[in-house]
Amino acid sequence: MALDPRDLLRPRGPVDEPAPLAGTRAERIQRLQIGLFGILAMVLLVGLADVVITRAEQTQANAVPEAAPTVMPSESSAPRDPLADAGVVPELPPEQTPTPTPTAVQPTGDLPPPPPNNAPLQ
Repeated sequence: MALDPRDLLRPRGPVDEPAPLAGTRAERIQRLQIGLFGILAMVLLVGLADVVITRAEQTQANAVPEAAPTVMPSESSAPRDPLADAGVVPELPPEQTPTPTPTAVQPTGDLPPPPPNNAPLQ
């Protein structure tokens, strides 16, 4: 059924009757209640967000920036291998770095050889 625009412009019975698109009184009250409930929900949501943000800022301000270690590491203790402690791998002896001896140094060829120990310096 098509809607005739002339029917919409034609005056209806009594003046108290609502326009065709406005709906009944109960529908208008329901739309008003839904709108007020939506506004109230938004106000509560913004208030809750403000409380959460304020609390987070206070917690961040009171937090210690860098926590100090509670136990000072001792320099004498060697690093431990947790796998060796658990018995999964055999315990290896600590690695020792060999110290270079003067005879172990190889000449690179870009410098002249050093003078012998008993030769006079010029």
